[in-house]
Amino acid sequence: MTRFVLLFMVFVFVQACKSSSVVQVAQENQVDTVRVVSLPDSVPQLIPEPIVATEEQDSKESVEDLAFTYLKAKSRVAWKSGNNTDNYSVDIRVKKDSIIWVNISQAGLTGATGLFSQDRVQFYQKISGEYYNLTYDSLSTVMGFRIDYRMLQSLIVGNQPFKKNNSRVIRENENIIIKQDSGRIKIDNMVGPNRKLKKLLVRDEPSSNKLTLDFEEFTNLNQVIFPFSSQITLDVKNKEDKRVTTVIQIKYSKVELLETPLEFPFRLPAKFLKK
Repeated sequence: MTRFVLLFMVFVFVQACKSSSVVQVAQENQVDTVRVVSLPDSVPQLIPEPIVATEEQDSKESVEDLAFTYLKAKSRVAWKSGNNTDNYSVDIRVKKDSIIWVNISQAGLTGATGLFSQDRVQFYQKISGEYYNLTYDSLSTVMGFRIDYRMLQSLIVGNQPFKKNNSRVIRENENIIIKQDSGRIKIDNMVGPNRKLKKLLVRDEPSSNKLTLDFEEFTNLNQVIFPFSSQITLDVKNKEDKRVTTVIQIKYSKVELLETPLEFPFRLPAKFLKK
């Protein structure tokens, strides 16, 4: 097992670490040293900062978000970038708007565990013994677009990540396209007749970087609709100014929506802990 994902898109970060120069950086109250990528100064702008709406969408033209307190799921993740491919089993636990926990394995053996809070990403890669403790700004810089907790949670449950951007609505057959504008960032949300998000396209016009999410296999789950299949396509420029396309496919085999609290176990070897 030579590669592991954090969670869906975050896998790109791990790959970047393997091919970039690294430095040892102390992390306050977490570890003695952490292997991290040498980062450029600026943070990519593909995902917009939150902005205030000037007008509200009609309720009939909005996305129906998944309502839940805790989520527990099993999935298969297929990753492809250039000639590189790999497949993983990923267990996921979520406390809405708070914590995302993932356990990544191949051939039944745990390879990595990730923990996402509102402000940080922690990831322990068991096989290599590497531990990452990052801000979302650091993660965004390496991956080539801005990412935060709300985007990761939206990837899992199929919710619309940007609710209150300036928007206009276009009807296209049975679908509705909600077009949002945040300066250099343009966002298209395709909403199906079931009022669930079918496709999300986020593009940064100056760089032409794009993030596309496709949700499929909508299934009734506890009287709500959940997308059991999704695909993430990233089209961004790397540090050599070459375009790189990464495709990540997620297929859920089991999803549970719970009110009972879940555990989020994240254990590190003693050498990573402060004495």
